[in-house]
Amino acid sequence: MARKDRYFLLSLGCSKNTVDSESMAQVLNQSGMRGVGSPDAAEVLIVNTCGFIDTAKQESIDTLRDLVAGKRSGQMVIAAGCLSQRYGEQVVAQVPGLDGVIGTRRWMDIFDFITRLHTRRHPEPLYHLPTEATVVGSDEHGVMRVSAQGASAYLKIADGCRRPCAFCAIPKIKGTAVSRPVDSILREAVALQERGVKELILIAQDTSDYGYDLGMKEGTAQLLDALVDAAPGIPWIRLMYAYPGYVTPRLIETMAKHEQILPYLDMPLQHGSRSTLLRMRRPAKIEWVYDTLANMRRVIPNLAVRTTFIVGYPGETDAEFDQLLGFVRDLQFDRVGAFKYSFEDGTPSADQANHVPTEVKEARWSALMELQQGISLAKNQTLVGKTLGVLVEGYGEAEDENGEAMGQTISLARSYRDAPEIDGYVLVEGELPVGEIVPVRITGATTYDLIATPDTVSPIVIEPGKVYGEGMINLDQIEVS
Repeated sequence: MARKDRYFLLSLGCSKNTVDSESMAQVLNQSGMRGVGSPDAAEVLIVNTCGFIDTAKQESIDTLRDLVAGKRSGQMVIAAGCLSQRYGEQVVAQVPGLDGVIGTRRWMDIFDFITRLHTRRHPEPLYHLPTEATVVGSDEHGVMRVSAQGASAYLKIADGCRRPCAFCAIPKIKGTAVSRPVDSILREAVALQERGVKELILIAQDTSDYGYDLGMKEGTAQLLDALVDAAPGIPWIRLMYAYPGYVTPRLIETMAKHEQILPYLDMPLQHGSRSTLLRMRRPAKIEWVYDTLANMRRVIPNLAVRTTFIVGYPGETDAEFDQLLGFVRDLQFDRVGAFKYSFEDGTPSADQANHVPTEVKEARWSALMELQQGISLAKNQTLVGKTLGVLVEGYGEAEDENGEAMGQTISLARSYRDAPEIDGYVLVEGELPVGEIVPVRITGATTYDLIATPDTVSPIVIEPGKVYGEGMINLDQIEVS
């Protein structure tokens, strides 16, 4: 195959971006091109950029600059994705020699765009940045909106967002929320089931808003019911990125009644102070969070809740930050991600007064993480002596407390409490079958990970999210390289 038919595609940013990259790759493959793993082996070099926070933007720019600097005659470099959609001309200004810019809203035109680049008669970069927001189903362009990684797969159910958060540029990048047809999602879930996928992870900018634009009521709950019926052979279904206030009693009931749906919810709350949330233009009824989590924990046994917070938001006072710490102490989240506020040009928060000094953001971030580390460790310790079903992802080597190899192979696995890439691992002695869900007995706990041995004696049926047995606490720890 001639090099002109080969492409190199690098995906930066979140799992939602990864799905977009996989979808672009499908379009290119179906058009006769072939993906390769090295930029030296391709003519077309594509970077699916991230434009969410400053560090991600800079990584995207640096990556593009590196590829342009190494570009040979006959090669072209294309900036795709979020940064391109929002800052197309600025990206070109910062990366001289860039050949093309294509955004998020018509990524499915990637092959036609490359064809235009091949036939252009002038050296100036081409732009493809339409304003309409579009998503596709599996019957359009022959493209599935999935990204499979081992036995797990992300499935995008919608794109864009209609929420008014003052700090977020996603609506400017992606446009308003556009849900995919239910039938398309179900077809893709069935196809993933046929491939042997064990974990289906539903993603969108806001999964709890699914179906609103389609005229559906309780669209997320309806979709989950349909998924369980359509793909009964996928044992784990995980829901990510729910919006506060839209985790309804019907959604909670749906999660509770289906064993396939993991007792895990990712619900970014962003802060624990009502006044800060009001400035963020986020749901500010703190009582709702307390009541809803209490209800969920009552209805859904062993529920694991992940959330994220922003520290150092403009105007955040010492008292407001203390309210956030109190909120975290009260609600005892299983997993917490914390971000230092990042200035987003063109968002309402950029115009707010009283920006918090960098050193204060750093101190508050450290204080929040220290608090959560204690909570996470205590929660992990409660699992010692119990048996969990875990999904095995690969192998590593055990190390002692000095980082020295111990000559012992361990299996890297995840329980229902652990979403890929963002949560912890269960580190299991020995080699277990990769891609399978197996029972292990928890023998130790660290702040983020659990230590385990294969459970060969418990006569259990592995049911997602169920915890079995009791035992003594053992804090022996293993670190993985």
